Amino acid sequence: MGAHLQPLALRLLALTFPLVAKGFSDETLEKAAKSEGYCSRILRAQGTRREGYNEFSLRVEGDPEFYKPGNSYRVTLSAATPAYFRGFTLIALKEGKEGDKEDDHAGTFQIIDEEETQFMSNCPVAVTESTPRRRTRIQVFWTAPPTGTGCVILKASIVQKRIIYFQDEGSLTKKICEQDSASEGVTDKPILDCCACGTAKYRLTFYGNWSEKTHPKDFPRRTNHWSAIIGSSHSKNYILWEYGGYASEGVKQVAELGSPVKMEEEIRQQSDEVLTVIKAKAQWPAWQPLNVRAAPSAEFSVDRHRHLMSFLTMLGPSPDWNVGLSAEDLCTKDCGWVQKVVQDLIPWDAGTDSGVTYESPNKPTVPQEKIRPLTSLDHPQSPFYDPEGGSIKLVARVVIERIARKGEQCNIVPDNIDDIVADLAPEEKEEDDTPETCIYSNWSPWSACSSSTCEKGKRMRQRMLKAQLDLSVPCPDTQDFQPCMGPGCSDEDGSTCMMSDWITWSPCSVSCGMGTRSRERYVKQFPEDGSMCKVPTEETEKCIVNEECSPSSCLVTEWGEWDECSASCGTGMKRRHRMIKMTPADGSMCKAETTETEKCMMPECHTIPCLLSPWSEWSDCSVTCGKGMRTRQRMLKSAAELGDCNEELEQAEKCMLPECPIDCELTEWSQWSECNTSCGKGHMIRTRMIKIEPQFGGTACPETVQRTKCRVRKCLRGPGMEKRRWKEAREKRRSEQAKKNIDSEQYPVCRLKPWTAWTECSTLCGGGIQERYMMVKKRSKSTQFTSCKDKKELRACNVHPC
Repeated sequence: MGAHLQPLALRLLALTFPLVAKGFSDETLEKAAKSEGYCSRILRAQGTRREGYNEFSLRVEGDPEFYKPGNSYRVTLSAATPAYFRGFTLIALKEGKEGDKEDDHAGTFQIIDEEETQFMSNCPVAVTESTPRRRTRIQVFWTAPPTGTGCVILKASIVQKRIIYFQDEGSLTKKICEQDSASEGVTDKPILDCCACGTAKYRLTFYGNWSEKTHPKDFPRRTNHWSAIIGSSHSKNYILWEYGGYASEGVKQVAELGSPVKMEEEIRQQSDEVLTVIKAKAQWPAWQPLNVRAAPSAEFSVDRHRHLMSFLTMLGPSPDWNVGLSAEDLCTKDCGWVQKVVQDLIPWDAGTDSGVTYESPNKPTVPQEKIRPLTSLDHPQSPFYDPEGGSIKLVARVVIERIARKGEQCNIVPDNIDDIVADLAPEEKEEDDTPETCIYSNWSPWSACSSSTCEKGKRMRQRMLKAQLDLSVPCPDTQDFQPCMGPGCSDEDGSTCMMSDWITWSPCSVSCGMGTRSRERYVKQFPEDGSMCKVPTEETEKCIVNEECSPSSCLVTEWGEWDECSASCGTGMKRRHRMIKMTPADGSMCKAETTETEKCMMPECHTIPCLLSPWSEWSDCSVTCGKGMRTRQRMLKSAAELGDCNEELEQAEKCMLPECPIDCELTEWSQWSECNTSCGKGHMIRTRMIKIEPQFGGTACPETVQRTKCRVRKCLRGPGMEKRRWKEAREKRRSEQAKKNIDSEQYPVCRLKPWTAWTECSTLCGGGIQERYMMVKKRSKSTQFTSCKDKKELRACNVHPC
């Protein structure tokens, strides 16, 4: 290729990072803009280039060999630790096309995180970074083109410092072809075999970010939660769920009911293909600060045969919406184990219920549809709907971090320092890595184990942060936890049976009244001394569901598992929940409780000082003009359960911005005046008054006087004209006098004073108002003379223009 670097991906990079590659100038830009066609301002890269086979990779989720027209796929561009990249471009081209024309491009991208990615302004079919900074992973959705497009080449280019990585073939290029009717059943190409040695242990931590603040539309305030997490580490021969596949009965029960029981049963039936069952408790409500409730987590292991990891959890309440990972491969191509995976999650639809809102009534999808990601254009009533088709805000993040490796490892890539620290045994990690700027007390003694049986428990120790000399350097936690078991259940005891956790209780044997339920566990490791395991593997207990079985009683589910204790030490509260399956048949209200609480005890607390972060900056004023409020906050850095902290965490104060504009306000128009002439052509006027003058730049007042033409009978001409006018005026005066006499006869005791003089005109020009009054002189005390009232007259004045 030499100096002529044809791939469009490289040309896209040159636009995005003109300061990184060598040899760019304004003159070059002008020439390129004139000579190129579609995406004409994208230049040919002149800088250093290197092949990026090992450090960077472009992946379509599930590694499909074929695409189905119109389907959406998650595309990930990532760097292997410790590599990173500052910028990138991503395009999709029809096979054999160079990208010079609009028709060369195939499908459309959809942005997932606007802080990370955006469309290129000069080439809107390409995706690039929002801001150049260090990153190790980006994700977008790609919607496949219509039928007849053929094969598509997804290409990525990477910029790291002054080096441009590009790929015409290999890890930064992905070829995916259209699926025809003959290959309808062929969706994904097989996942590559893992060549890693030994085993690796990982910790999954789930951070929910679904709350009324982040997703305000129709947010279910009282019932929002994440269901219990269920998943496994497994081989390529078993798939829990996948985009484009159909939900199993276990996935359906998680998606619609939040119940992991059937899913766990399906997983355990695949015993040869599964290494670890992954479970973590439900979260009610869906979001709480991490200093109030720790993020749920679970540990699992992988080996060469079972190197994939999948899980799911229901976003509740919802029709059949979930989040999770499918077949996440933790084995690297260089025969090692992935150090860390951080994945932001959006909800997906299980295809079993057709509801469109959080609390839609059950509406089974018949026939069942395939699993697909939700989009912002699914339905106008959807809580994620955006008429402009923007990206759905992320609802969760999952972090999968390697915590240990066991057995002989065979990867040839040297470990970085993070790998070495992660693999140290607990006894080798006793060295204190506390920053010098954090001054602590000594650790307290370990508490008693929270489990008195051979089930897994935990014990805790604490220390007190005495001083933080540098607020910019974070101080490690003041608590430390360690797994433990009850007396006589030590791992080192050769006669001990290593048992699994108890599987969730089975459903009650009856739907109304008293029945039984059971749960079981299995032997993970038999005693090393060859003795028999005498630990019970099954438990049965009585259960009561819907004690009253009358038409006025409602059917409810069994109680779920207890949530974790609200306190990490001392006395706290724990809750459990159940749901209403059916309302009473007689139409009455359901009186059954759906939430139950009780006290729980944790190890004794060691009081520590109330540690607070610095105050944040003041927020913007709550108004854009006039008087408002502004706030600032600070965080409680020490655990709230460890001691009373009465310090305020939020402050508010008044703020004043420039006065708000006040617009002119007017009264309604008055009635039209009489014509200003007794014969011939004249005019009438009407007026309105100013109620509020405009202030502070408000809208000015419009006209307050309007004039219109009028025409009275035709004027007569001749010598008798003057005499006729005098006669008409005399008759008018007589008529008015007669009317007054009649009024005085009808209301003999309602006497009025004469009309007052007209007041001065309210304006000097442009049309004003004059008033005069006739006041009651003597008012009758009789109730029959209710019409005896003061009188008021208005007339226009100074109607000439100003």
